[in-house]
Amino acid sequence: MKKQICLLAFLCLVIFPLSLFAQERATPRRGEGISTFLERHHRSGMRYQKSFIELNRKKLGKNETLKLGVSYVLPPLREKQRSDVQSDASSTKARSKKTTFNEPLFGKALAHVKPTSTRLSNACFYVVSGHGGPDPGAIGKVGNRELHEDEYAYDIALRLARNLMLEGAEVRIIIQDAKDGIRDEPYLSNSKRETCMGDAIPLNQVKRLQQRCDKINAHYRVDRKQYRYCRAIFIHVDSRSKKQQTDVFFYHSTQKADSKRLANTMKDTFESKYDKHQPNRGFSGTVSGRNLFVLSHARPTSVFVELGNIQNSFDQQRFVMSSNRQALAKWLTEGFLKDAAQ
Repeated sequence: MKKQICLLAFLCLVIFPLSLFAQERATPRRGEGISTFLERHHRSGMRYQKSFIELNRKKLGKNETLKLGVSYVLPPLREKQRSDVQSDASSTKARSKKTTFNEPLFGKALAHVKPTSTRLSNACFYVVSGHGGPDPGAIGKVGNRELHEDEYAYDIALRLARNLMLEGAEVRIIIQDAKDGIRDEPYLSNSKRETCMGDAIPLNQVKRLQQRCDKINAHYRVDRKQYRYCRAIFIHVDSRSKKQQTDVFFYHSTQKADSKRLANTMKDTFESKYDKHQPNRGFSGTVSGRNLFVLSHARPTSVFVELGNIQNSFDQQRFVMSSNRQALAKWLTEGFLKDAAQ
């Protein structure tokens, strides 16, 4: 009798914890499909997807879609993934102890960054300013001064990167200029010094875009194992008729629901800021899906931003005033914060 009781107790200790682990549950975020949902929970690949569908077939929507607010059973992690998750947790704990960043690209006065919060301590960003090197991008004029797209996009990109670091995030600055730093003067000097993380930027457009996607993807292969939220942003300035004043436009991948959600969150953030700071003006910026090269070839969820018309005299104030460049960076940061919290 005692042997039977001991055997029963042993089986309870072994089987019960395993059954608890096997019944791990989670609810999807808005816009997530099964593959993205499982990837977020460290379960990538068709084996996990097939197992997930079998476990939750009666709870899935039409065409095996996820329903908001529904708690789904997650397939048990295989031993290797379980070890990776534990390693990720250790890495996250170690990152949370990081109290300062040092980024010389910001310039000597701003290189030291002491985070003021940990809201993005488990996030990694790839910040990409448009054009650079041999390609200045769009060119506007104020009197006899030329405004080059790559210089203003780069300054806003640096400001965004620093803001994200202040929130505790890891940031990869893809396009770099070792000399410029964050600049407060209205008319930014033009140069061809920019590199793609140290490599010369090709003049050929496809090679140029492929180069920055390759850099992002190489980092992402490692980062996605350490950070739960990885996002890329491509920052550009538009060029249209001088008479056409425009607001900020957001483009998302046509293949990724998370990309569309991010673009809409950014747009909503900017709209609320305009309502607050320019209540009588309104906001006419839009969100649309585009099959742009970088959105298709960069593996992390991405958003492409056009910040205004560099030819229009009103929009030019958005770029030449350093306080406006800082505001753009601040609002983009707030958009990421809202998206990461969803």
